[in-house]
Amino acid sequence: MERILEVSNLSVSFHTYAGEVKAVRGINFSLDKGETLALVGESGCGKTVTAKALMRLNPEPPGDIKEGSSVKFDGEEVLNMSKERLKKLRGAEISMIFQDPMTSLNPTMKIGDQIAESLKIHNKLNKKESLDRAAKMLETVNIPEPKERINNYPHEFSGGMRQRVMIAMALACNPKILIADEPTTALDVTIQAQILELLKNLQSTMNTAIILVTHDLGVVANFADRINVIYAGQIIEEGTTEEIFYEGEHPYTWALLSSVPRLDIESKKELYSLGGTPPDLLLPLEGCPFASRCRYCMGICREKMPPKTEISENHSVTCWLKHPSAPRIEKPDLLRRAQ
Repeated sequence: MERILEVSNLSVSFHTYAGEVKAVRGINFSLDKGETLALVGESGCGKTVTAKALMRLNPEPPGDIKEGSSVKFDGEEVLNMSKERLKKLRGAEISMIFQDPMTSLNPTMKIGDQIAESLKIHNKLNKKESLDRAAKMLETVNIPEPKERINNYPHEFSGGMRQRVMIAMALACNPKILIADEPTTALDVTIQAQILELLKNLQSTMNTAIILVTHDLGVVANFADRINVIYAGQIIEEGTTEEIFYEGEHPYTWALLSSVPRLDIESKKELYSLGGTPPDLLLPLEGCPFASRCRYCMGICREKMPPKTEISENHSVTCWLKHPSAPRIEKPDLLRRAQ
């Protein structure tokens, strides 16, 4: 497969009155053309900061991408790009669907004008051509009467339709990479399924690579090719979707999987909830960042960061439980394969 994105040792900090918040700590991953990669973890783990860093969208200051970080798009270093080059990159080659469409869309501009804006900048289209293309994009994302709806304002659309507008805006210039930051969070489950199905269909026709940012493993089950599980600004497990769901090795991955509602458990059984809180990212992390919340925590977990262990060609985990000297434990029964 053709590799279009290579992220190496990505570290991002925010300088605050209380000190330096190390939000992302040495993240490494890659993305191939037409592939879907999910970045999964609870709120505050560094998913969105990582995604925005790929386009250098985190405000600088207070944000600071550390020296030694590398983000290569089609072999070109994004972190060394000029402001002019970044303008051409954003929207045309890498696009992003932001978390809340109501705050991301301009309430004073018509929908058609908002979609047409990037077309005028990147594709050099005139007003009529860009509005015709905007209507075509609304039709592509299954919004009825697109030629009339381009004259509507965001408040005249439902939540699900606003999210479709955001997708239309992001895909208007046929980008190579689409970053979707929690694209279904504020939607009910029926609309969530429709949005994910729409993204999947558009990806197959446009061959766009997708980075899906989410806290919900249930969303990525039938959508992502690979999953990176992020905790405290670090990737603690990565693998194919099947490997993470059925052969996950990190206790935090088990906790995320246990939090997904299942059809094969009693309706009155209490849903699993992970206790404790993530570590303070203002402080240095000496041991495993998950140690204080892990039921399998050993003495060494609080003293030293575990090494990365390769489980297979695509599957790796950062956990002391994979050390040859660690005690054997029985993994919880999280998700069963369909019989």
